[in-house]
Amino acid sequence: MSEREKNGIGRLMAGVLRHFPEKFNLQMDINGWVSCNALCDSFKEARHYYHWLRPWHFEAISSAEAKGRYQVEGEMVRATYGHSVEIELDLPTDDIPEVLYYPCSEEDLANHLELGIKAADRQHVHLSKTIANAMEAGHVRIHRPRILEVDTERAIDDGNTIYRAGTTVYLCEDIPSDYLEVLPEDDQMITEIIMLWEEE
Repeated sequence: MSEREKNGIGRLMAGVLRHFPEKFNLQMDINGWVSCNALCDSFKEARHYYHWLRPWHFEAISSAEAKGRYQVEGEMVRATYGHSVEIELDLPTDDIPEVLYYPCSEEDLANHLELGIKAADRQHVHLSKTIANAMEAGHVRIHRPRILEVDTERAIDDGNTIYRAGTTVYLCEDIPSDYLEVLPEDDQMITEIIMLWEEE
């Protein structure tokens, strides 16, 4: 499997396992699991150039993916986060860092500080393990994201549930404003990341 093929299959997996299993005639259970065999057959039927694909390739893609986007158990596979389809999470809730981070635009900053962070087009709010992870996630749609620090320790103590999904992503239903603090734009980590972007 070439790097190009791996990336193409990974993009298909993300779309099907997060957003549109029905477009590939796949049955997804309430926790987001899909049969590897069925996924493989549907990909080969829809994309004939993947005629060589086998179910074990999904395990290989999952294992090589640094962010832990996918999970394979036995003959089943699922995305660990990013869903727009409605599922019930059964992800672990232990070992949550004391603080997590969330990227937003300058325009949305005041709104989040007043009303909190709500899930928009996805089922859950996505929080990042580090400032760098949050900057990377935010940079996809925001030129220079502002970073909110989330006091997850206090949020959990007050009864909010936060899930571990993948290796750098954490999920929750929403984050009330009480647990948010905006990091200054001249924060050393943020400054270093922006300088690296500008050098590219």
